[in-house]
Amino acid sequence: MFIMFILAHLSDLHVTPALFRCLPQRLNKQTISWLKWRVRRRYEYRPEILEALIADLHGQRPDHTVVTGDLTNLGLETELRAALGWLERLGGPRQVSLIPGNHDAYTPASTASLRAHWRAYLGSDTPQADPTSPDLFPSLRRRGPVALLGVSSVGPTGLLSAAGRVGPGQQARLGRLLRSLDRACRVVLMHHPPTRAGLPQRRRLRDTQALQRVLAESGAELVLHGHTHTTTLTRIPVPHRSAIPVVGVRSASALGHKPKRSAQYHLYSLTPGQPDGVQISLRIRAYDPASGGFHQLGPYQLSPFEKKSLPTDVFSVISA
Repeated sequence: MFIMFILAHLSDLHVTPALFRCLPQRLNKQTISWLKWRVRRRYEYRPEILEALIADLHGQRPDHTVVTGDLTNLGLETELRAALGWLERLGGPRQVSLIPGNHDAYTPASTASLRAHWRAYLGSDTPQADPTSPDLFPSLRRRGPVALLGVSSVGPTGLLSAAGRVGPGQQARLGRLLRSLDRACRVVLMHHPPTRAGLPQRRRLRDTQALQRVLAESGAELVLHGHTHTTTLTRIPVPHRSAIPVVGVRSASALGHKPKRSAQYHLYSLTPGQPDGVQISLRIRAYDPASGGFHQLGPYQLSPFEKKSLPTDVFSVISA
């Protein structure tokens, strides 16, 4: 008997106000980003959309929810602590899994603080996770027929950089986990896309090719990411098997002053055990400023891949 699993995917929420107790004496990455937030970002990412999002998400009753980073704006201690309360409104750690974004890990202090405050949502909760791992990542959570593997691609970067890196150690651990889970529906979660996805060099994953090799050799059924603030579908070729769909989601809180940037989140119907592997379809829940609520687009078939059913006015990038 086939069992359908509904997985919700949110990203790039920027839920917390960026408030310094006192401004630093010199200009740095956090102060520049604070100025951007004061001038633009606080008008784009709206708390009323987040309230509508929470109501709509609970109404959809997914089996599990994943958040692929950027809950905060500057990675301040006050933001990281405040974001925990918002996560708890989504659900407890059994219902919600989290991966950090580049805005959450702006500084070494941010990285330490987010792990302290968000650890219950970040870490593995299954004995099958690699016991030799010196770090939280890759994390592993089993939910019914689905294995959720969290990959961290973030850490402090230079002044004008939002690039990411997974690193060889994490890649090796991820490969071992993926191979050990070949009978599960394996969903990899990360913030940066493991493809170019139309991004400039300063915002890309630096070790994209190495990570793609790990995914192609070890196998996965789906990769979900944020960071691009657009709806993208790219694919990682796999020898003698179907390509791995890689899907990016918009910010779930954006008012949408730019075309194709208004708030959305995704609902995946995953049906393992099909004769041709896992069947994956996507429904998009899109924010409507006129009604103040979310409405549905789709469903769209992702696996088996049917490019002709994917409208270009919904997906900013579709790459076979």
